[in-house]
Amino acid sequence: MRNGKAGRSRLLCGAVLTTLLFGAVACGGTAPEPGPRFDDETTGGVVTELSCMKHQPQPPGPRYTDDTSRHTGETLAVLRYYTANGGKPYCEGGGPSEADRRWAELYVRLGADRKNVAALLDRN
Repeated sequence: MRNGKAGRSRLLCGAVLTTLLFGAVACGGTAPEPGPRFDDETTGGVVTELSCMKHQPQPPGPRYTDDTSRHTGETLAVLRYYTANGGKPYCEGGGPSEADRRWAELYVRLGADRKNVAALLDRN
């Protein structure tokens, strides 16, 4: 009888370890790249009044476009930035890039007022 209990105990222990190992491998996978962070031009977290905007180097990625990856603080930074600055010119004097337009489209998709970024979306 003792060998029967010990054998079952070893089998159960082995099954538990195998399950934990598979769980660790499944959870240890690499998460998809969340994409770039929006540059809201704050200095050390301090919002300053801007006279012009600078271009965003890359369009938004899953960090902002995927509901399961989105973080409230990062999303609010986009909304705050374009609400305050969406009608201002770009510092170098040119129009919005494709990446800039994608950020403005995200701003509207998030429920913000299109009129704040209309100049970015309506330019050719």
